[in-house]
This record gives sequence, structure tokens and C-alpha cells, in this order.
Amino acid sequence: MRIAVTQRIIGLLLMTFSTTMLPPVVVSLIFADGSAPAFVYGFAVTLAAGCLVWLPVRHDRREPRLRDGFLIVAGFWLVLGSFGAMPLLFASEPSLRIIDALFEAISGLTTTGATVLTGLDSLPPAVLWYRQQLQWLGGIGIIVLAIAVLPMLGVGGMQLYRAETPGPVKDNKLTPRITETAKALFLVYLGLTTACAIAYFAAGMSLFDAICHSFSTIAIGGFSTHDLSIGHFDSTLIDLVAVVFMFIAGINFSLHFVAWRNLSLAHYFSDPETRAYANLLAGMLIFVVLTLYLQGQYALLSDNVVNGLFQVVSVATTTGFTTTDFSAWPGALPVLLLFSSFVGGCVGSTGGGMKVMRVLLLYKQGLREVRRLVHPSAEMPVKLGNNPVPARAIDAVWGFFGVYVVVFVAMMTVLLATGLDQVTAFSAIAASLNNLGPGLGDVATGFGGVNDVAKAVCIVAMLLGRLEIFTLLVLVTPTFWRP
Repeated sequence: MRIAVTQRIIGLLLMTFSTTMLPPVVVSLIFADGSAPAFVYGFAVTLAAGCLVWLPVRHDRREPRLRDGFLIVAGFWLVLGSFGAMPLLFASEPSLRIIDALFEAISGLTTTGATVLTGLDSLPPAVLWYRQQLQWLGGIGIIVLAIAVLPMLGVGGMQLYRAETPGPVKDNKLTPRITETAKALFLVYLGLTTACAIAYFAAGMSLFDAICHSFSTIAIGGFSTHDLSIGHFDSTLIDLVAVVFMFIAGINFSLHFVAWRNLSLAHYFSDPETRAYANLLAGMLIFVVLTLYLQGQYALLSDNVVNGLFQVVSVATTTGFTTTDFSAWPGALPVLLLFSSFVGGCVGSTGGGMKVMRVLLLYKQGLREVRRLVHPSAEMPVKLGNNPVPARAIDAVWGFFGVYVVVFVAMMTVLLATGLDQVTAFSAIAASLNNLGPGLGDVATGFGGVNDVAKAVCIVAMLLGRLEIFTLLVLVTPTFWRP
């Protein structure tokens, strides 16, 4: 283990991250909200910490190896999430304790969208901007992690994405180097964010709200500048703009890159994961809208369609925006929506959950086992498109699924032991581990009312979900630390 290599990169990341606390200072000065000192202090502390970490090892120019990669990836969210809480701690409004500031910052950076805050409409604009900005920065980090880093680390079947899936990344990476890949993806990410902001503004949002909500929409984060989320605007046009961009952000960003470069939509239609993603959302939409209509949830058919469409896309992509209290919907709809977040978005998107590709492979593997009962001697490879999937990749996906379930049950049990009821405990872990945000029961409107132990467990769940579980768990195994 070469700690110096990791230390140098983490120090550089911290120093770079400190500069992201300066834009809120500008916002604070524009709106004269008095919160600028909190961000200046946060910038100074983060920059100083980064310098202290980097200076002793600044001359170590060795390239990171496999084990270093795990430490760097885990450190990115752990360290940056912790220091991201600094401005929230220094701010006089809202007045947050350490656990609450950590919860909010890590929820933002992991694009979970769970919040402990209330009274968003009266908070300083700079604080609101900072929350949205955290999600946007976390979103691009997630895309680069999924497309350029995790495939090389071979986490949870992600090596399949690099080597076996048809499409633009079949030959290792989008472009020859990770830095070039990151630049290409950032351009696509920035372009979609700009288009989303313009669409929101044209639909009736203020410029401030349009930019802030474009940050959290493309990042599939779900933070809002208002307590009522997107429902605050009471606009069908804004709802539909959000639906379009949430759906787009849930698709593999490498496909967006190729579509933009080639001016062609062909890759979307030929990609099996994207087709499965669209079919899942379509099936969910039909069921939810029909149930709402037959149960008479809304007087107008259009309200059933718009609210059903919005919440299906928002929850299934793990964005977490709301236009209505879906936890009060009839029958099994709230739980069904929550279960859809376990699937989440596509690999290479900003969505959470287990990812469509993994669920699709589990489904195909299950069908193969059923057919083998009838034809035990037949050779039946699992395929994505026309390409057979190696057994090693399928084993990795099954391993990921098994660990996902065990982690979920263990964390839910801890929450139950702290005194939360079953619905609240189940949905709190689902919302955190799937990086969804809103839950059911006592966390339907936020996590501010749950106890500190439960908040700490949810913070760990958010990190595990965003780091694809294995990336964080591998650090606690003795094998990882042996020479």
C-alpha cells in the first residue's frame, strides 16, 4: 500500500474542492443575504487542510495502482463530503449540528437528495445555491467514476461495462486517457445542464431557480430551493421539462457523448440497457396512471397522467423531486415506486440504485435457469444484445446483488433497533442506499426528525450506495491491507 500516492491526490482534490465554495460567496453578495463569511471560512479551512495533506508528499509522482484506486475513490466522497459540511457548520442560518451538516453535505455530494432542513423558502440564497452545486459536482464525479474508474477496478460486474457491452465504451474507455474521458463527459454534462436551465427559465422559473434546479435535475439529486420541491411552481409545463431531463440524465452518458459526436440517435435504440430502462418506466407509468384513475385519486384525467408520469420518472430514476405526496397514494403504489428505485438508472448515468444493467442480467440469468430445468444439457449463454456475457461478470453481478441485500437488511435492523417503525426504517435505508432521497413514514418529508444514530447509518448507506458497495467494503477487509 502506497499511502503517499493516495495522500497526494486527496490533498490536490481538497485544494481544488475548496474553490467550489467561492461561487456561493458571489451569490451571497448579489442577494446581500449575509452568509458570505461562512463560505469564506469553509474555503480557508478546506484549502489549508488540502495544503497540509499535499505538501509532505508533493514530490511523489508515482502513478496510482489498483489498491490506490480504491482508497482514492472512497476518499473522494468521504473526505470531500466531510469538508463540504464546513460552510453549513459556519452558517448562522440554518444553524446545524455536526451530524446534520454532514448528513446534508454527503446527501448532496452523493446526489441522494435526502435532507434534514425545513423552511427552505426562507434560507439564504447562497446556502440554497451551495446545496444544489454540491449535487451538480457530485453528479459529474459519479459519471467519471462509473465510466472511467470502476470498470478498471472491476467493481460489482462493472468490468462487463468496459469489455463486453456493445456501444461506445467497448474498447476500454471513451477516449484513450481518463482525463480526456472526463473532459468529454464534462462537456456533455455541462451542455445538458445549460439546456435544462434554459428550458426551466422558458417554462416560468426565475433565473436563480432555473439554474439551481438544472443542477439537481441533471445530477439526479432532487434537492430543491423550496419545501414543496417542483410542486411549488404548480406548473404542468415545468413538470414536463423536469420529466424530460430526468429521463435523459438516467441514460448512460457515454451514449449521450456518441449521439452528440455523431449527430445520431442510433446508439440509444441499439443499447439493450437503454431499451430495458425505457420499457421499465413505460410499464410503471401505465400501471400507476391506471391505478390513480380507477381509484379516483385526482378529479381530472390530466392530473392523474401528469402526477403519475412525474413521480414514476422521479422515483424510478432516483431523482427524488415531488409534485405531490405520493406516500399518500392508494394501495401498493407508494411501495411499488420505492421498489422501482432499487433498479435506478443506467450504468454511466447519475442515477442510483443497483443499475438497470445489473437487474437486466439477473433477469436473463433467472430465465436461463428456468430453461435449463427443461433442457439441462443445452448451452445457453446469457447475452446482452448479440454478445455473450462471461460467467465471471455474471458471478460478479450476483455477488453484488447478494451483498446489496445483506447490507440493506443489516442497516434496516440497526434502524429498527433505534426505535424507528418498520415502514420508516425500510424506506429510510431504501432512500439512502439507492440514493433516492424521499421515503415513507416519518421520512416522507425529510430526515430531520430521526435520531442521530439513524442519521449516521443513513450517511454510511448513502456512501455505500454511491460507491457501489464493494468500493467501500473492500477497505475494511484484512486482505486489502496485506502487502
